[in-house]
Amino acid sequence: MCFTKRLLGAVFLLFCLQGFAFAQQVLNIKGIVFKKSSSERISQALVTDLKSQTLMMSDELGGFNIKASVGDTLLITRNNYTPQKIVVLNNNDLIIYMQPVVELNQVTIREKSQKQELNDMMKEYHSEGIYNDGKSLPFWEFVNSPLTGLYNLFGKTPGQARHFAEFAKGEQEANVVDKKYTKELVKSITKLQDDELDKFMVTYRPSYEDMKEWNDYQLIQYIKKEFAYYEKNKNRPEAKLQKLY
Repeated sequence: MCFTKRLLGAVFLLFCLQGFAFAQQVLNIKGIVFKKSSSERISQALVTDLKSQTLMMSDELGGFNIKASVGDTLLITRNNYTPQKIVVLNNNDLIIYMQPVVELNQVTIREKSQKQELNDMMKEYHSEGIYNDGKSLPFWEFVNSPLTGLYNLFGKTPGQARHFAEFAKGEQEANVVDKKYTKELVKSITKLQDDELDKFMVTYRPSYEDMKEWNDYQLIQYIKKEFAYYEKNKNRPEAKLQKLY
């Protein structure tokens, strides 16, 4: 009888240890964030493991990957949506529905995106025959219509078109950065507020070339690295805040 009790106790202990080990195992949790009662996917939702403080962001299709253990609580936040909390029970994929915050008298002022408006304006320049995408004008243009050729090179409107094209390119590249390098993301990592948050974001703003190469994890690591440098040097009067590279 004693032997049987000891055997049962050992088996029970083994199951407990296995369960504990599984609970401590770091899992790769995948999920998709949807707008509640619709098939619309939500991008740029912040997913935070409240225990480890690991943070990731949903992509353009609402998908995310985050490292977490069984029992951890994930906090999902997004501007204009009610925050959601999900407890990790296993490594199954998560489907998360977020409730939009209802705003009374909401009016949609602009229907076109900035990119669409910039493209429309460039099409107008093209339709007037006064811009050639910054390329050299073809020789035949000078032969068939020398006045038009000279106008394209030296005229006031073509010059404006070229300047506008440079402006449009800069605006579209800035939008690529702004789409992911958001106040919500930086604030959640740094806990900075108001003017200090704005100052940090301007000083350590990543370039367009950086953002083309980075995934969400790399962006988050970049912000953490620059914030560590900022915290270390912000109170040194002789120190000038700058990027680490």
